[in-house]
Amino acid sequence: MRCAPRPPGGGLALTVDSAGTGGRHAGEAPDRRAQATARRHGVDVSGLRARQVTPEDFRRFDHVIAMDPDNLADLRALAPIDATARLSLLLDWVPGRAGQAVADPWFGDEAGFETTWADVSAAARALADALSAHDRF
Repeated sequence: MRCAPRPPGGGLALTVDSAGTGGRHAGEAPDRRAQATARRHGVDVSGLRARQVTPEDFRRFDHVIAMDPDNLADLRALAPIDATARLSLLLDWVPGRAGQAVADPWFGDEAGFETTWADVSAAARALADALSAHDRF
């Protein structure tokens, strides 16, 4: 995530992207269950494609945020020596949830994707609130 100066009229100016620590699914669309969950919440993610994190991501973004501790460890190992991004877990931004992993729905049913949606939504709101409270967090 890249934070920029506040736009006129308030709000947040952010560049947000998503990437995995491995390239196994690079180029693929989101899981059909994830697409269905997003659609139920009014979001179309069908046009997104998976990509692998790159060394440049650690310089291009202010924050690189992992979904779970294993991926955070992988990101720390992948980060180049000149990385400037702050690394964290997504749920670290939610009061009382620091250190917790976002629920991984991969091996479950669609209900697990709803749990993941709730985790990510709560964290996105908390992160936006934190960024709103500071010009650059």
